[in-house]
Amino acid sequence: MTTSTSTDMTASTSTNGAARRGTLAAAALAVLAAALPLTAAPAAQAVPAAQASTATQGRPAWCPDVPGHQVDCTTMRRPLVTDEPRLGGIDVSYAVVRHSNPGPALGTVAVNPGGPGETLIDRAEQVAGALQGVLDDYDVLLLDPRGTGRSGRLPCDVTEAEYRWAPRAGQREAVAECAEELGPRARGYTSAATADDIDAARERLGAPKLVLYGLSYGTYLMPVYADRHPERVEKMVLSGAYPLAFDSLARPGAQQVNLTLRRICERSGACDPDTAVHDLAAVTARLRARPLKVTAPVDGKRRTVLFTEDKLADLLYEPATRGIGLNPGEPGLLGALPAALHAFAAGDDGPLSALVRDEMANTGTEDQASFLAVTCNDYARAWDPDAPVAERRRQYRAALAAADPADFGAFSVKGWTEGQTDGGDNCLNWPRRNTARPQPTDLKHVPDVPVLVLSGDLDTNTPEVNSHLSAAQFRHSTFVSVPNSGHLPEMESTGCALEISSRFIRTGEVGDTSCLAQIPPVTVVPVPR
Repeated sequence: MTTSTSTDMTASTSTNGAARRGTLAAAALAVLAAALPLTAAPAAQAVPAAQASTATQGRPAWCPDVPGHQVDCTTMRRPLVTDEPRLGGIDVSYAVVRHSNPGPALGTVAVNPGGPGETLIDRAEQVAGALQGVLDDYDVLLLDPRGTGRSGRLPCDVTEAEYRWAPRAGQREAVAECAEELGPRARGYTSAATADDIDAARERLGAPKLVLYGLSYGTYLMPVYADRHPERVEKMVLSGAYPLAFDSLARPGAQQVNLTLRRICERSGACDPDTAVHDLAAVTARLRARPLKVTAPVDGKRRTVLFTEDKLADLLYEPATRGIGLNPGEPGLLGALPAALHAFAAGDDGPLSALVRDEMANTGTEDQASFLAVTCNDYARAWDPDAPVAERRRQYRAALAAADPADFGAFSVKGWTEGQTDGGDNCLNWPRRNTARPQPTDLKHVPDVPVLVLSGDLDTNTPEVNSHLSAAQFRHSTFVSVPNSGHLPEMESTGCALEISSRFIRTGEVGDTSCLAQIPPVTVVPVPR
């Protein structure tokens, strides 16, 4: 059961179990930590001489320095696929940022920043800045998931920019080529395998239990860890969360787009909510009939992209609400969209084209191998993964035909689902031979521990509906809606959300959430009325 105090700012408690999801790799805790003002960081404390001498002995060259803290780093050899020795092993690396107060640590916090594919070791100093209060008494474990960063980086020769801006058929082909490139090794890149790597690190550290802190995809990974190692979990924080048994057609995200547009218009007074939603519907219809051609630098090369309805869906689903509360005085992508949509609906392509060009030029160039392997191995699909590809296509078309168009907001069913880079039919050609089975979604063994779920009330990537469903997976969870923030809610300008999560880690209690009311609304470019 769930109770809530208001629409814009809620703290609710769930006492039942269930299951669900939302998605994707967006901003990591390390990235937000680098930008968040928070409170002023304390002056670096000198590491005691005895501690410093041991800290430098045998440290790998890649081990990061964090002022005021000892950092221990290790690489451990892990089987690529359990019970498949012929596939060999993989080196998995992690860093442990030690607490600063005297005496033993009160516990160990294991962080995963999302993706799949985000890394943390090389961002240890930024993470320590974000978790400075926690690091007084807790150690923080930063493990680069297998196939990423310092843990056997996995290449597929397709960058984020190449994948994201390819037409849908090209995205499906890139997934198939990645699977071919990985071959039987693809079976080793799953959430379950990474969860077991985290537990192997925990055992090496001698930590009896872990506090799990998952962001975005980390809210999928950490429940998998909890289900596989229930006796090793002290408590959990899940931010930008989605349940394991999520809607493979991402309907909650489509519905959240309209709600988010309404909220930013209402709170800013810069646009009319009904007009914004009407303009979005007009733009999606126009793009279905005549896509927009946009030319900009992509991955170092000048490229012309056909900006179709599904590319607009991707723009609104992934980058539009990423970190929107961080600089509330600047409109950013989300704040500029109502005016751009209004102009486009009236026949002026310029403002929307400018937003698309900027997004194209700033799309990342990271290899997508880990992202594709984990999502195609693990995530729920609208077809039977054991079926031949032709049968999968039939099943997927049937699922789309059975879907109610009213559930997709301003978008067509096809347009919205093809905008999902980690969903819809992107993994349709991922082979079953030599790959892992999807992860279980029932979470039969999760422990009865305190769980905090944070959700940005403007988030279109992991919308509040999905975060509520994530909270319902656990018997004792507290849901906190963070107003005027998106994906992830810690990326807001006041530091309130991070203060709440840090207090929960230290005490197991949410405590006073009144600071949420001080989070300013997003600035929106005025729309002529």
